[in-house]
Amino acid sequence: MTTERGTPNITTPQGPVISTTPGSHRATLKQLSAFLRESTCILANWDYYSEENTDLDGWPFDEHTYGLRQRQRDRETAEAFEAVRPTARQLLVTAEEQLAQLPARAVQPRWAWQLGTLRDALDRLGILHQEWQQTCADLPLTARPGTPTYDDALADHDAEAWGYLDDWATHGHAVIDINTTARSTRSHLAPPPTAKPAPVAGRTSPVRR
Repeated sequence: MTTERGTPNITTPQGPVISTTPGSHRATLKQLSAFLRESTCILANWDYYSEENTDLDGWPFDEHTYGLRQRQRDRETAEAFEAVRPTARQLLVTAEEQLAQLPARAVQPRWAWQLGTLRDALDRLGILHQEWQQTCADLPLTARPGTPTYDDALADHDAEAWGYLDDWATHGHAVIDINTTARSTRSHLAPPPTAKPAPVAGRTSPVRR
């Protein structure tokens, strides 16, 4: 499949994956990097809160307040991933192609299973997203953001999705590492330019006698 401008697209069983031009790939990698930074901050804030608000056995001092703060963590992580979601499958397809073309000496053994973990997590997130859309359709018309009915349903959805989002927060850097290695390997393997001797002005070949 191609776009109107002739840019190739990739199609997967889950549907088309957007453009694979170098410029668009760089943009999607930047979005992934932003998510990784943001999710790291979200998790660090949560870890600090959890440590300060639980006893030595890990039980929260105030379960209700603790649960609300956990909801916040889940929601913030989900919102941070929204910028990555539309291009996540494209990122995986490109990373898998790059990994297949790398020389064995340049490959980290963990990359293959990390990409598998990311793909499984993305598949689960896709299913949960469809289920959430159905949940929204089944909610009463009075259920709007800010109402207990809606907010509780969203919190349940976010709680189910958080583990898979955490997989992306934990292993998403593999996509960036593979791309960096692929670019570096290509530059090292590129043949040097062939130099041709410059013609000498005013010089002619000797005449054989």
